[in-house]
Amino acid sequence: MTYLPKPKLHHPSLQVNKAGYTRRDYEGPVSTLCAGCGHDSISAAIIQACFNMDIEPHKVAKLSGIGCSSKAPTYFLGGSHGFNTVHGRMPSVLTGANLANRDLMYLGVSGDGDSASIGLGQFAHIMRRGVNMTYIVMNNGVYGLTKGQFSATADQGSKSKKGVVNTDAPVDLVALALQLGATFVARSFSGDKAQLVPLIEAALAHKGPAFIDVISPCVTFNNHAGSTKSYDYVREHNEAVNRIDFFVPGKEITTDYAPGTVQEVTQHDGSVLRLRKLHEDYDASDRVAAMNHLQKHHAMGEIVTGLLFVDPNASDLHEHLNTVDKPLNVLGDDVLCPGSAALEKINASLR
Repeated sequence: MTYLPKPKLHHPSLQVNKAGYTRRDYEGPVSTLCAGCGHDSISAAIIQACFNMDIEPHKVAKLSGIGCSSKAPTYFLGGSHGFNTVHGRMPSVLTGANLANRDLMYLGVSGDGDSASIGLGQFAHIMRRGVNMTYIVMNNGVYGLTKGQFSATADQGSKSKKGVVNTDAPVDLVALALQLGATFVARSFSGDKAQLVPLIEAALAHKGPAFIDVISPCVTFNNHAGSTKSYDYVREHNEAVNRIDFFVPGKEITTDYAPGTVQEVTQHDGSVLRLRKLHEDYDASDRVAAMNHLQKHHAMGEIVTGLLFVDPNASDLHEHLNTVDKPLNVLGDDVLCPGSAALEKINASLR
């Protein structure tokens, strides 16, 4: 029963990471989402990624808007900072928090209604400004809290559970993120943990705006024949451009690499993305090629997943604004108010 809290006692043999936490320490309360909801799988992937990366929960700030997806942060990282904003306004709150305290790791969680409809303008500006964050959209193509109407990401021609056909063209948030300047862009599927977990790990380590669009079937309103966001449809039409392993230098690699070429991308902090390329002609460092690849396979009815684009030399909003290294929220009066002499010098330079 979903209203029952999880037991606080942990089994003494649970695996502990380098930060001293078990996987249970990255969880939250029991989910109240529908059984089988893809959002819960995404939450589990976030939990696993944070455990693998030895992240301290209290150094993470998770923010969300309104919708089923925006309820999800309740169910992971219970020991982190959290803020549930109004509908579509999560990006501006995250931007302000990031400017005030650059020492936290920022994780924005949103949905297709929250980001592609009422929050589309906010989504655009946080991408172009280069805020250092991981932005995850749990994309199910419907408004799950209001009985399953089409959202802006629903594909043209797809059918609702009631048999209504969507006549509107969809908003592709991945294509928008690429066009607007995001420096890490990926798409995945909530049912593909092997792909999703390392993508989240890589996004959390990336400096700059990292965006992941995760197709997350709504088992109540959008998991039927005729839906292009259902479990069966995505599995049948998935076109993975690469498989990805993420590791920090010095950490033992235990994964078994599949045959194919390898492309290594060194991140700003020295961490490495190792791409196992399934297509010889795909280059994850080419933004324009990524957009063309998306459109080509969309026309073929395929859903492209994997790491679509990454810029290993990306900068963030603090570099653009030339802010100080010390978080703004801890600066004292001696720095913020340097005195009348400094003010006079500034005024003199403007005369």
